[in-house]
Amino acid sequence: MIARVLLSLILSLQFACVVSAADKTGSDRKNQPIQIKSNSLSTDRDSSTALFTGKVSARQGDVTIYCDRLIVFYSEKEKGVDKVEAFGNVRIIQGNRNGQSGHAVYDGNAGKIILDDNPKLYQEGSEVTGKVITYTLDTQQSVVTSSPDSQVKVIIQPRQKGKDGSE
Repeated sequence: MIARVLLSLILSLQFACVVSAADKTGSDRKNQPIQIKSNSLSTDRDSSTALFTGKVSARQGDVTIYCDRLIVFYSEKEKGVDKVEAFGNVRIIQGNRNGQSGHAVYDGNAGKIILDDNPKLYQEGSEVTGKVITYTLDTQQSVVTSSPDSQVKVIIQPRQKGKDGSE
C-alpha cells in the first residue's frame, strides 16, 4: 500500500505540468487535423482503415508519433478517426515528455496513449518503465503496471539549480 502511494506521488510530481496558456493546444487536440507522413499508404474502405508504412510521423496538436507502421481506424458513425495504432520503434513526443515502446495505441477521443512492448517514459532526464504505461495527454497522468516477473522502475533525476541558486 505504501509503495502504491509513493509511486503515485512520484509519478504525480515527476509528470505533473503547470497548466499554462501553452497547454490549451492539448484540450483542443481532438478538434485539430492529424498530419501523417510515410513512405507508403494503403487504404481499406471495408475495414475503415488506412495503413502507413516506412518512416511514419503523425502529428495532432502538441503530440507527435514516430514509428515504422501506423494503422488509422476510422469511425463511420462519427466520420472521424477512432484510434491510431503504432508498431515498431514507436516514439511519442509531447512537449518535454518522450515515450517509447514497440507498440502503442492512441485513443484521440479519450486523450490516452497505451504503450506496451518494453515501454518507457522520459522527462528531463527522469525515466519510468513497466509492462504497460497508460498516459493521459491532457492531464499528464500516468498509470504504470508491472508483470508478475518484473517491477515498475522509476529513476528520478534531481532538479538542477541555476547559477543564482534557484531551481
